[in-house]
Amino acid sequence: MRFTHANIKLINTIHVALVNKGYKNAEEAKSYDVNILVDSGAIDLCINEEIKMQLELDLIEITTARLADGSLIEVEIVGPVTVKFLNRQTTVNAIVLPGNAEPLLGVIPIEGMDVIIDPIDQMLKLPPSRPNKAVHALHGIRK
Repeated sequence: MRFTHANIKLINTIHVALVNKGYKNAEEAKSYDVNILVDSGAIDLCINEEIKMQLELDLIEITTARLADGSLIEVEIVGPVTVKFLNRQTTVNAIVLPGNAEPLLGVIPIEGMDVIIDPIDQMLKLPPSRPNKAVHALHGIRK
């Protein structure tokens, strides 16, 4: 089975807020274009140390993460990060993987953008039934 990758843009959300309030120029808002591994087995957005430095992301906390081999490591949680794909975006925190590890797009940002993984074409795509606008599921809420 092949791996699914997608071209996404990561943006320092705090910088965008400072631009909107007039404290920074638009050119100062840090962003990073990345070809990322789309991993439905991962939960969060995971970036590496280089991306963290390029985006100038703030440390939120240090926590423990379990790797695929079962081992535990200490990792930083940084953010907030705006994740953009085509006409969709969401804002999440990110786990910082050690060194130059491959970044991962997990299910929380995938669901937040309301995009799908096409298993045939091995691509991240917009749902055919709602290509123009994300629809978010609010289970338990009734009108």
